[in-house]
Amino acid sequence: MRTFRRILVILYLIFNISEMQYRCIEVKGEENLFRQNHATVVDVVLYDFKDKYISLVKQNLEEIQNQNKGKVKFNFYDSKGNQAIQNEILSNLENNVQDILLINLVDTKATQEVIDRFKLRGIPIIFFNREPLSTEAIKSYEKAYYVGTNAKEAGNLQGQILVNLWNNKRTSIDINNNGVLQYAILRGPQNNIEAQERTEFSIKALEKAGIQIAQIASTIGNWERDLARTNISALFLQYDNRIEAIIANNDEMAIGAIEALQKYGYNLGDPKKTIAVVGVDATPEAQELIKNGRMAGSVFQDPSEMAKAIYTIGLNVFQGNPPLLDTQYKFDETGKAVRLPYKEYIG
Repeated sequence: MRTFRRILVILYLIFNISEMQYRCIEVKGEENLFRQNHATVVDVVLYDFKDKYISLVKQNLEEIQNQNKGKVKFNFYDSKGNQAIQNEILSNLENNVQDILLINLVDTKATQEVIDRFKLRGIPIIFFNREPLSTEAIKSYEKAYYVGTNAKEAGNLQGQILVNLWNNKRTSIDINNNGVLQYAILRGPQNNIEAQERTEFSIKALEKAGIQIAQIASTIGNWERDLARTNISALFLQYDNRIEAIIANNDEMAIGAIEALQKYGYNLGDPKKTIAVVGVDATPEAQELIKNGRMAGSVFQDPSEMAKAIYTIGLNVFQGNPPLLDTQYKFDETGKAVRLPYKEYIG
């Protein structure tokens, strides 16, 4: 009798285990079917919707969604340039259902914290534009990558624009005719890698060309037009006609500088009263100023290519493919970063 009961218990356990396995397979199958029939969900956490270049990347992601109706759904979140807000957004997203996370960091030191939030769920994370201070955190997670640019290249191209101006139109740029290019720098946030390297390599390009240079002033503009306008207004009053060129780490600051100069009658179209201003991004507004002779030039950072790259790489990782499958992109020496090329823009 006891033997018979043991047999019944064993049969009962076998039946229940088999039933559980069947249900797990059934649920897994339903999940796969759900994923096949529903759009890929991509959460996009942006540094600041007001940032001109970032707003253009956002527009291009929206265009990708329009071209792939029913296949992809982007959810956009605005960090408003505030790390506390970005942390709150990320905390909320931990409880969301998403397939891919695209993130434009506020604090470039927060990479590891972002990875720790989503790594256990196996969510692909594509950092972009604002470069993490260290790649070690990205290397710690097989589904994390960075898409950006080479800030040194941007700085070098800015410098080359001024070198060409100096060589071809020296009389118009050397206002006091002393043979020295006197310049001011408008820098991005302190401790930002891109701001540092754009600044350093723009100056190196001038030095390499053998041009005598003198830095009149250097001020932080935090990528912002309004702050740049205020700073250049103050500098112009302080240094009067000694500033012959302004090197801005981005176009928003360059445009702010031009607006300040225009208050004093400069950069309104008269070549004899134009201070050479260069920026980075070649935004539509900057392009118009360059065409009208108000701005010397910029360095083009293609927002459509950035949007395409972060979406394509994220989708490849989500689908279990090599991240660069069916693309022309290449990793840099880290094996985790793709750097999109810049182009000089002088109209």
